[in-house]
Amino acid sequence: MDLEDLRAVGTALEADQVLSAYRAGLFPMGIGEGGTGPIGWWAPERRGVLRPGDLHVSHSLRASARRFTATVDTAFAEVVSACADPQREGTWITPRIAAVYRALHAAGHAHSVEVWADGELAGGLYGVAFGAVFAGESMFHRRTDASKAALVELVRRLDAAAPGRWLVDAQWWTPHLGTLGVSEISGLEYLAALEDAGRDDHCQAFPTK
Repeated sequence: MDLEDLRAVGTALEADQVLSAYRAGLFPMGIGEGGTGPIGWWAPERRGVLRPGDLHVSHSLRASARRFTATVDTAFAEVVSACADPQREGTWITPRIAAVYRALHAAGHAHSVEVWADGELAGGLYGVAFGAVFAGESMFHRRTDASKAALVELVRRLDAAAPGRWLVDAQWWTPHLGTLGVSEISGLEYLAALEDAGRDDHCQAFPTK
């Protein structure tokens, strides 16, 4: 992360506050070691996004994805816990952060995509959804290509619910995300795309509560 992308610092962290921040193009992450407080509110100058038609699915990934079973919102807490595993390099998901996303999930705003193999959770991702926007927070895998398979399922659902209109916020672009089709746009471009996709009230990619 780049401190130039930091917009504000505070101590409060409530579910409704977090949802409002996402709608305004911000997301929370602690600025202390391992994501500890105080809470930083971030809006990257260069934003990583995935747009309709851009997902790169290699032949090997397509074959791998067929070996998994995908579900949505079946194991939200388990996905967050796996993403927050302190043994993972660069983890920033503290118990406080995890609790906020569980509250958002209970309110129907945060969702998970899980992939399973042999009856076990093999990988997944979670994030916050509003309109036709999915703000991705984190992903994990325990088997090769499992997190990528979760992304394939996410895009499949978004394509079905809001064809040509959805937007996935990946926050910061990385070379790994680039191989999957994530591109980088300016913060101003992101806000314009966010306003457009965020108004789509017809997107039903996830169960409602």
